[in-house]
Amino acid sequence: MITFPNAKINLGLSITEKRPDGYHNLETVFYPVALEDALEIHTYSQEDKKFALYQHGLEITGNPEDNLVVRAYLLLNKEYHLPPIEIHLYKHIPSGAGLGGGSADAAFMLKLLNEYYQLKLTESQLEVYAATLGADCAFFIKNTPTFAEGIGNIFSPISLSLKGYQIAIIKPDVFVSTREAFSKIHPHHPEFPIKEVIRRPIEEWKELLINDFETSVFPQHPIIKEIKEELYCQGAVYASMSGSGSSVFGLFRPECCIPDLNFKEGTFCYIGKL
Repeated sequence: MITFPNAKINLGLSITEKRPDGYHNLETVFYPVALEDALEIHTYSQEDKKFALYQHGLEITGNPEDNLVVRAYLLLNKEYHLPPIEIHLYKHIPSGAGLGGGSADAAFMLKLLNEYYQLKLTESQLEVYAATLGADCAFFIKNTPTFAEGIGNIFSPISLSLKGYQIAIIKPDVFVSTREAFSKIHPHHPEFPIKEVIRRPIEEWKELLINDFETSVFPQHPIIKEIKEELYCQGAVYASMSGSGSSVFGLFRPECCIPDLNFKEGTFCYIGKL
């Protein structure tokens, strides 16, 4: 059985306060994008081994046991004693891009196992499991536009459709650490709350819908700022870094002809429709 985990973008991202536990509360809108990985599972024939993971496409570092799709399988296996499994994961969503690729893989793995083994878990139950794997994993269970609060784990649905708009996602060959992203963050409540801004025409978003992480990331990685500026030069109606980076996306009107976006070698580029 096969499924296709998709990416997300952040529409605005406000760091509102630092918590007593050291984490930060935030506000953002998660919006699904049709940039996809591929995930396939089969019951594994060798019963002396619980799982086998085969990775393809973009390189994934780390031990297989730490991969979120494996962790999702092991999580459900604790309660449901699943058969040994063979996992094939093709990565097209770049890692470290603020696009939620790993979280999507984990959530889609839970949904895939639920269907494949007929576990009859509800969406709410799947969201609880997903939340133990990562703050934004649960978003990908329903996979619809969502307003997120807390540490990115408290969700409420929103009415928002960008259907017909085109999107360009650019990720330079740059890694942004979480420490870097938070280095110059000063928690505050935005003058224009994200929930209000997204109700306005998209043409007004440029000055109002802000990703707070750009303040700290752009000075350390000027190429990311340059990409955002270039997307505006090429006709984007709105452009922003996604999450804590390092990818930048641009939204283009349906009738706009997106030109070839030529950046340095090693830069990932995706163009599609929302």
